[in-house]
Amino acid sequence: MTRLPPRSRKVRILATLGPASDTPEMIRALFVAGADAFRINMSHGAHEDHAARIAAIRALEKEFGRPTTILGDLQGPKLRVGTFARGLAVLKTGARFTLDRDEKPGDAKRVNLPHPEIYAALVPETRLLLDDGKLVLRVKAVMDDRIETVVEVGGALSNRKGVNVPDVVVPVPALTEKDRRDLSFAIEQGLDWIALSFVQRPEDLAEARRLMGGHGALMAKIEKPAAVQRLEEILELADGVMVARGDLGVELPPQAVPPLQKQIVATARRMGRPVVVATQMLESMIKAPTPTRAEVSDVATAVYDGADAIMLSAETAAGDWPQEAVAMMDSIAHSVERDPGYFARLHFTETRPDGTTADALAEGAGGIVSVVGASAITCYTTSGSTVRRVARERPLVSILALTPRLDTARKLGLTWGVHAVRTKDVGNFEEMVGKARRMALRHAMVEKGGKIVVLAGVPFGTPGSTNVLHVAAIRGDELRGRE
Repeated sequence: MTRLPPRSRKVRILATLGPASDTPEMIRALFVAGADAFRINMSHGAHEDHAARIAAIRALEKEFGRPTTILGDLQGPKLRVGTFARGLAVLKTGARFTLDRDEKPGDAKRVNLPHPEIYAALVPETRLLLDDGKLVLRVKAVMDDRIETVVEVGGALSNRKGVNVPDVVVPVPALTEKDRRDLSFAIEQGLDWIALSFVQRPEDLAEARRLMGGHGALMAKIEKPAAVQRLEEILELADGVMVARGDLGVELPPQAVPPLQKQIVATARRMGRPVVVATQMLESMIKAPTPTRAEVSDVATAVYDGADAIMLSAETAAGDWPQEAVAMMDSIAHSVERDPGYFARLHFTETRPDGTTADALAEGAGGIVSVVGASAITCYTTSGSTVRRVARERPLVSILALTPRLDTARKLGLTWGVHAVRTKDVGNFEEMVGKARRMALRHAMVEKGGKIVVLAGVPFGTPGSTNVLHVAAIRGDELRGRE
């Protein structure tokens, strides 16, 4: 077994796999370069292609002895116009344009829109955005069989381009038939996280949660303005959240996205939900070996805000420099976390503990680390909840999560500062302290003479019973005879 030391940075890196990174050799290279978790984009590729990538990731677990996280990203409903007689039409600014239920190919005056839900939701003066917002229509009248609009921003519109409806909630189910098939495949393959697209309201999470049947964790992608308005309700029902900035930037003015990103990250942190910042982080590295200075600053901002994970999309899925993109993101994160002001910036977000013993100990652990100069916090956990509580406080040191459950260890791969290890549970206090010392040494999280803070629950192995905090000194001989 090849043993890599734990990542020295706290923020996690989520890399999307695709044509540029679908070989076991490249997936391994991305992992070594710094990828902590991998995203399988269900919008593209066949199940057999995804299965091969998943097998390559799981092979890394055996090679490196480290639980590795996989996120399956469901496509969600896609709203699109129909086709044009000539393949495209040019819509002129100020002209009238009709969307209707007629399936005949369109022209510069009309085109088919085969989504009855949109007709039901629209009212006059709302907007329709076409082709990722390149064209803008203003609704003037809505009838059962057509929508009359005026072109506010014109341009060329080709076959089956996307439609965004930013001003109203469209009563479209968050799961399509394709999504249900993809979700079933993801569960069969044992994926650790499922990302749900097109979330507009808390109810959108219900069907996915039911179909998952307790397998994996559910991540809500925030890509609709309607979702932002009900963010806390959505987070109450989700296990994590993704800031899908690309889609948010289509439906909102670009200048509105940065403050929303900060709002979503801060809200998720307060509620103890892992938060991923995604889309266009190092976009120029799809074709160039180095990013722009603005992109570097963008990634750094997400790290300073305290995001749990930062994501690469096309950079690693379809770009010319996938390994370099991961290495660059890793380098940026390290640079930010070495900044003496980094931890002060992190704690601008106030995270008030609930009135529970577990929350009190999780909050206290960070302060004890500072006072006694501990090198790590070691948490025994079954479900992962204790670890997430500790991570929410953004302590100065890394968190070593010890769990008997492989699924828990894998899910923790998107949590800030956590190095998860699958290990047998303990039966008494002495065994708890001894194993914590050994594992912290074995995984290079503490040196001889150092200290660790240990969190656990009594009775041992009982989920939700965190009630013990212990400071343990490291002699340095704990691994003697155990290698």
